[in-house]
Amino acid sequence: MIVRSWIVFLWIVALSYGERTNVLLICVDDLRPEIKSLGANYIHSPAIDTLVESGRAFTRHYVQAPTCGASRYALLTGTYAENENQRSNNALFSVASVAETEPFSLPRQFREKGYRTVAVGKISHHPGGLGGENWDDPEDLEMPGAWVVNLMPTNPWKHPRGAMHGYAGGKARIRGESPPVEHREGDDLTYTDGWITREALKQMAELAQSEEPFFLAVGIMKPHLPFAAPLSYREFYDGVTLPPIPHPEKPTGLSTWHRSGEFMRNYNHAGNDPRTDVAYADFLRRSYAACVTYADRQVARLLEQLEKTGLAENTIVLLWGDHGYHLGEHAIWGKHALFEESLHAPLVIRTPGMKHPGVRTDTIVETVDIYPTLCELAGIDIPSGLSGDSLVGLLQDPSAGDGIAISYWRNTETIRTSRYRLIRHQREEGPPAYELYDHDSAEGGTVNIAEAYPKIVKKLSGMIDESLSPTNPEPP
Repeated sequence: MIVRSWIVFLWIVALSYGERTNVLLICVDDLRPEIKSLGANYIHSPAIDTLVESGRAFTRHYVQAPTCGASRYALLTGTYAENENQRSNNALFSVASVAETEPFSLPRQFREKGYRTVAVGKISHHPGGLGGENWDDPEDLEMPGAWVVNLMPTNPWKHPRGAMHGYAGGKARIRGESPPVEHREGDDLTYTDGWITREALKQMAELAQSEEPFFLAVGIMKPHLPFAAPLSYREFYDGVTLPPIPHPEKPTGLSTWHRSGEFMRNYNHAGNDPRTDVAYADFLRRSYAACVTYADRQVARLLEQLEKTGLAENTIVLLWGDHGYHLGEHAIWGKHALFEESLHAPLVIRTPGMKHPGVRTDTIVETVDIYPTLCELAGIDIPSGLSGDSLVGLLQDPSAGDGIAISYWRNTETIRTSRYRLIRHQREEGPPAYELYDHDSAEGGTVNIAEAYPKIVKKLSGMIDESLSPTNPEPP
């Protein structure tokens, strides 16, 4: 958590025109900081790069959980998980009964204050926000009362579950049989994100004609598996030299390493294994990069529509990656671990009239900080009981403050400070076991120094307990 700044301000544009500031929230699935402007020089990402240069990039943003549902729970409730259900992909469904009576979610908070809340694509764990076998049951809401409109275009895929892992021609994934990669010739509508963006542009045009302020959330699915994008995006990476995978070895000793089950078991790799085959690993990395560029193009279309409709001057734009992703680091392909690669994700905020656009901040921040930040920017009361702190101070002064980030996966918690990462493994019997990494050292997250520094372990473990102690028994 970042120390809350004493600076509180209202945006000049909103005051001058007497208008309430709109919000465009762009969520990108499985996007690690694999962006040219954030250091991945081989990536073609012009739209996000432009947003970085016109806004504030938080280069040390960490998510609460290395899985979609629990990470989005933190975003949409502004709170850490209090139990095992809230650390899972069903996190929001687990509190749906409370959501029917309590305006605790971020969009519900804006809706209660007169905003028209619209979601398109994957914002909560299920695209469209519905449960049921195919995620299309209108009686089973993931976030009751949150959205005025919550849409997931599924043509030609029949239902949201099929679209989530869709291939060209309306084909849905068959677990263990479908390939991890597909690049067909065609326009953006060849794959799911083209349809999501088309609907989002339609919604934005309608919102531009309304006198209501809006909170529009657009959930882009790529680069989530399968790595499927039109062939034209894959061609950006033909002949490009990829940097070597850092620390590709499997860790020895205590760690949250896993066998890359989602990646290896859910898809047919035709006998290839990226953990042992460098050529196949590079093939997959190029396809991931193609999906990043495909996602970037959807961001471009959204930002172009903001300008075209005249909304850009009075709209907060926030782009968020829901968690990081391993592309071979620590011999992992996927997420679901507590290494840096699983938890480090992009966060960029652009506000009307912001100071020092394009200047980045390396202060550690976390996903739970987004809820209070958007409330403060929009002049909406910040509910009590949130786990995070507003980032408004860093939007004015990118050098202000220092922070920590708390994350968790199943029965394991971690804290990231400016120098250290402590990972605490809870055990059924006996005291916890620990990993401690010094990220100011050359070894970074590869050498566990916990036994050598028990005082640091004790201090950081206490900070985890203090952060995760519930201040409010119910969602705020």
